[in-house]
Amino acid sequence: MGKAVSSAPVNKWLISATVIMGTIMAALDISIVNVALPYMRGNLGASVEQITWVSTGYILSNVIIMPLVGMMSARFGRKRFYILSVFLFAASSLLCALSWDLTSLVVFRIIQGIGGGAIIPLGQAILRESFPPDEQGMAMGIYGFGVVLGPAFGPALGGWLTDNFSWRMIFLINIPIGILNLVLITRFLHDPPYLKREKGKLDLLGLGFLVLGLGALQLLLEKGETKDWLQSNFIVCLAVISILGMVLFIWRELIADKPAVDLRVLKNLPFASGTFLMGILGLGQYAALFILPMFLQQLLGYPALDSGLVLLPRGLCMAVVMPIAGNMYNRLGPRVLIGTGLVVVAFSFWQLSVMSLKVGFWDLFIPNLLQGGGFGLIFVALSTSVLSTIERSRMTAAAGLFNVVRQVFGSIGIAAAATALSRGEQVYRAGLVDNLTLFNTGMANRMKALTAAMAGRGSSLYTPRQKALGSLDGQLMRQAGMLAYNHIFLLVTLVFVLCIPLVFLLGGHSATEEKDLILD
Repeated sequence: MGKAVSSAPVNKWLISATVIMGTIMAALDISIVNVALPYMRGNLGASVEQITWVSTGYILSNVIIMPLVGMMSARFGRKRFYILSVFLFAASSLLCALSWDLTSLVVFRIIQGIGGGAIIPLGQAILRESFPPDEQGMAMGIYGFGVVLGPAFGPALGGWLTDNFSWRMIFLINIPIGILNLVLITRFLHDPPYLKREKGKLDLLGLGFLVLGLGALQLLLEKGETKDWLQSNFIVCLAVISILGMVLFIWRELIADKPAVDLRVLKNLPFASGTFLMGILGLGQYAALFILPMFLQQLLGYPALDSGLVLLPRGLCMAVVMPIAGNMYNRLGPRVLIGTGLVVVAFSFWQLSVMSLKVGFWDLFIPNLLQGGGFGLIFVALSTSVLSTIERSRMTAAAGLFNVVRQVFGSIGIAAAATALSRGEQVYRAGLVDNLTLFNTGMANRMKALTAAMAGRGSSLYTPRQKALGSLDGQLMRQAGMLAYNHIFLLVTLVFVLCIPLVFLLGGHSATEEKDLILD
């Protein structure tokens, strides 16, 4: 055991480069595809609802495979499983680029999601073990750099490749990266001596319940808004299947001798509370990633490239802050960094919640920059603190659970934001309409001005008033939309504020105190 720990620092940077390459590749495909969906739709002759399965299939398989990485690593060997995951990802990327219809593309994306979903938690566990105890914060900073860099640059890179080449190119770029990553894995990664290979029967019943429960939940979250949630029998059935599947899954895993997913790790209070806190972080982060581009493009009229540039500071700031947070971890501890990050992120969302339609680039720049800094502090400190309480033999399983909770909560955040936006626009529009009557002096003057402006353009006698009403309705919808976005940003602010007390449930271990746990 001592030999493995003492030799780890020798090749830690080569291991880091190997792991980060795979992590960036997998994380990139979560967001890079979204900007190309309209082009895929036209090329493959799919409807709007059908083409969303390209994203849904990937996320669905991501969520299902993440909790299973511990079991798969123990059964087949972690290095072998990592190689298989990268190979699946690269090979399915080629198949996605060669897909001939929507069905083939969705099937290949599901396979790609299986590979990508395993790469991310495996990379986290490997990095955690490759650095000595006093550099665990740095390890998680490097890992976070890879996780953040992909989504930050994904939309801009995907848009550029699609505009200048083809949507198929966003899959083809994975192939050379995947091949190089396979070479590096074969050369530099090795299974740790404490990782025992397990034989015997697979927990097929537990696997079945997991696929049923998480699969139905993810479909519910993806399709709920378009189906009007519980007004749809389809969504109600998914809700029942999801609850039943997850209850049976938990029951099965708690009584099985060799469960597919080690849920007993959640008995560790710091790990359980930290994992829940990471879920809340994912909820806010994914909701913001979903809402902000819509706010910029649909409401403010930003082109896709400009909206990407507005959001870029957040990703860049996270990339800069994460290594710094890793170095600060040993001196300040997790509670100070996470608490500070939560306050900064909450303040940034509050700034967005009081904005108007006259908002400019620099008004958006500062909140995005603050979000990047806050998320960076939280992610590094939380990842380091939570996994520091887990012994090495259970690290891979714990990393899988940690990441799947973030992914599931992120899907909940996206679904909640979409619903709040749709219904908020209707509610605020109805409230604004109640005040727009001919007895309102401001309304009457506005109508006169608009009608005169339309008439001055050479319109007929009756058309100017109709056009003026249409223009007023458009302005009304924009104001209602702005209020709906403000409301969502305020709700996200409250979520982060309410999470601050959870920080005190986390361990406050220094690097010295964590050493015994890491070497266990």
